[in-house]
Amino acid sequence: MQERRRSPRTRVLKSGRIIVAAKAPPIACTVRNISEGGACLQMDNHYGIPDAFDIVIDGVHHPCRVAWRSSLKIGVAFEQHAA
Repeated sequence: MQERRRSPRTRVLKSGRIIVAAKAPPIACTVRNISEGGACLQMDNHYGIPDAFDIVIDGVHHPCRVAWRSSLKIGVAFEQHAA
């Protein structure tokens, strides 16, 4: 299978928080792999998660958009480099 990503992803097992709105509670997730351009997130349920949100990994906020979804995982592309 040919790799289509612009930058290779590194397998990790980190906790993350999905921020949907300022006043909404964060949604816990597990970061399964990450690269400069995106990540794979795993959670119990992705019902109600919009197509664009912020993900916090290691205290760094990454604005992102959903690239794909499966039953328990979401692939996201970072919109810009984290500040």
